[in-house]
Amino acid sequence: MIRLSLIGLAALACAAGTPAFAKVTAAEADHLGKDLTCVGAEKAGNKDGTIPEFSGKWLGTPPGMTYTPHVGEHPIDPYPNDKPLFSITAQNVAQYGDKLSDGQKAMFARYPKTFRIDVYPSRRDFRYADFVCASAKTNALNSEVGTDGLFVKNGVKGSAPFPIPKTAMEVFWNHTLPYRAYTDSTLRDYGNVLSSGAVAWGRALNLSYGIVNDPKDAGKPLEGVQAYNRSFTYLPERDKGTVTVTSEPLDFATAKRLAWTYDPGTRRVRQLPEFGFDQPLAFTGGKMTIDSDRIFNGTPERYDFKLLGKREMYIPYNTYKMHAKTVKYADLVKPGHENPDYIRYELHRVWVLEATLKKGFRHVYGKRTLFIDEDTWHTVMGDYYDTRGQLWQWGFIGYYYAFDAQIFNAGSSFYHDLNSGGYIAYNLFQEQPKGPILNKGDMTPSMFTPEAARQAGN
Repeated sequence: MIRLSLIGLAALACAAGTPAFAKVTAAEADHLGKDLTCVGAEKAGNKDGTIPEFSGKWLGTPPGMTYTPHVGEHPIDPYPNDKPLFSITAQNVAQYGDKLSDGQKAMFARYPKTFRIDVYPSRRDFRYADFVCASAKTNALNSEVGTDGLFVKNGVKGSAPFPIPKTAMEVFWNHTLPYRAYTDSTLRDYGNVLSSGAVAWGRALNLSYGIVNDPKDAGKPLEGVQAYNRSFTYLPERDKGTVTVTSEPLDFATAKRLAWTYDPGTRRVRQLPEFGFDQPLAFTGGKMTIDSDRIFNGTPERYDFKLLGKREMYIPYNTYKMHAKTVKYADLVKPGHENPDYIRYELHRVWVLEATLKKGFRHVYGKRTLFIDEDTWHTVMGDYYDTRGQLWQWGFIGYYYAFDAQIFNAGSSFYHDLNSGGYIAYNLFQEQPKGPILNKGDMTPSMFTPEAARQAGN
């Protein structure tokens, strides 16, 4: 009942056009860890029993499983015996339309013979560490959205800043700052799948240092740098040796994303005048923008955000099958769309956040709809519209709980151009000897400087 009242308050706040609410009362925060999970999801299942109660029975590797942490072992499925409950196809999609996004429904219309959603039992068994819960409680009592929604005031590191959100911008910042891995080293493959079915491949070693998620800093003030990133290109061959380093601020009102690139041809490092927004993302042939990685990233300054409440939706979840080391790209990456045999969908509650381009600002996406999992605050799907209001793209991320980092990790993702029929298979690592190496704790800010880019390139 508290969640329904909060959604109503959020709608009023959005209608007023200002963040009318900020930190919650002690009585509201007391719901965390009781009828709400420690990060703010509804603990109870739904009335139909199709979404189970949150159990949170596992922290890290489940009992009876063997997994070596921090070395890049591929994900192992804790639900190997689960079978699909039913499948959604073009023939029965209307029956389930209220639990699908516009982008999903458009995929059925474009690929009526091959696109399919296999729905598995919904699982809510993994929890966060106690320090994440402690940071969430502190944030509930103290965090506020800063001027124009460009930063968070009085928050602490270690958890999403608004576990009991009441406004669109609070949900936006939860999406921006969910608890995730603080060090991540992944050798990624990228497939630019053309409408003909041909695939242009890219490969890069990606290092991410999410400094706000370092466990030893949990509870400290949310200030300074949000994250660092470094990418070393291996494929295509013509770009081999290109290195890009970036720095992401927490306060977009006073700082901006910084980026430098090392060019192996000139053997020089140059600072990019701007990095982000709708600039094309490398390896994607223009099918992804820099700010569509993780569905939406970076400053919110070009969009007006509206909170549309919560919905029960079929979303990719517990996507271990997709990420097994036995999966071959030729089997997963098919003409038109990814092979549905590998994609696990479950019914979950998601927050729906709509971003509409502000007047006077430029971006290829006139509107974007984000679907944000209530249990993790990760955005799992996105619908993208052009500046005429026409649905253009649909993307999703295959999240799974990473035992070694005790977090939900963004695995492979797929971004579909509904006009051309092509798509991007992004962040593939199934055929690599190692998967993501998470929370090894072997990164420092000095690894993400212009000089570090030069040294990596040489």
